[in-house]
Amino acid sequence: MNKPNLVIFDCDGVLVDTEPLANQRLAAWLTEAGYPVSYADCRRQFVGRSLVSVQKEVEATGVSLGPDFVERWYRELPELFASGVQAIPHVETFVTAVQAAGIAYCVASSARVNKMHMTLGQTGLLPYFHDVLFSATMVERGKPFPDLFLHAAGTMGFAPADCIVIEDSVAGAQAGRAAGMRVFGYHRDPHSDCDGLKAAGAVLFDDMRKLAGLIPIA
Repeated sequence: MNKPNLVIFDCDGVLVDTEPLANQRLAAWLTEAGYPVSYADCRRQFVGRSLVSVQKEVEATGVSLGPDFVERWYRELPELFASGVQAIPHVETFVTAVQAAGIAYCVASSARVNKMHMTLGQTGLLPYFHDVLFSATMVERGKPFPDLFLHAAGTMGFAPADCIVIEDSVAGAQAGRAAGMRVFGYHRDPHSDCDGLKAAGAVLFDDMRKLAGLIPIA
């Protein structure tokens, strides 16, 4: 495997450990609105996707989430994460190794930029990524479509074949592969869909310290 020119990180579940809290809240909201879904099914069905696409899918079943669903979600995030957000174990070690190797890197997330500022800021990771944050709000179609990764790579000045993607969601892995990039699927979380990640073409790993061995960055 050739040394990549650009490493594209997903944010939630790859850099910051936010998926459990966020999906518990989302499952509760959807259930209260009349779309019963368990936490585990919420993870499997919606993780990695934008809230706009989640709302569209749910409302196609006849359930209304309200015109302010997305805005209300982002408005209440500070309260949801008030107790603090933790970085994914050892991810900073890998980020600094990429940085030391002179390889470009960025974040491409379904979340809004201000939400990434909040969670990355709480973990101390924001200084690494402050100027290289890409959101699904910047493209027409979010994950699992390739638009966001292609936008990030193009803005950073790299061809898709020279990029790798680090994802934890099936939708993100599908988007990375559709963009023509190599994808690595992080599955430390017990609710990770390993079969789905593998089917999407991701190389699986469960410890950020192993990535340097999988990807030639030296």
